Amino acid sequence: QVQLVESGGGLVQAGGSLKLSCVASGSIFSIHVMGWYRQAPGKQRELVATIDRGGLTNYADSVKGRFAISSDNTKTTVYLQMNSLKPEDAAVYYCIADQSYRPGRYYWGKGTQVTVSS
Repeated sequence: QVQLVESGGGLVQAGGSLKLSCVASGSIFSIHVMGWYRQAPGKQRELVATIDRGGLTNYADSVKGRFAISSDNTKTTVYLQMNSLKPEDAAVYYCIADQSYRPGRYYWGKGTQVTVSS
């Protein structure tokens, strides 16, 4: 089991920046991929960015060049630096993680709200 706790959400004006953090606990030795999904009201949950234990990153086209995902040396904390925020980036952002022996089966955090005012 992996537990995930997000922080860093809030209200920001369009064009501004926020940095989200997610700390993993529990069976952290087996974490393979960590990342972020988001869900806006009335929309499906969508992938934002992921990073694997080797540092390989993946981004949704909508955030490329504006968002940057990173992790700490222990690979148990993941960050999402969000720049040039747009109103359409407003959503609940969820941290995810999977384990090397069950890839793609994500654990989920409870989410942190990001609100972007125009």
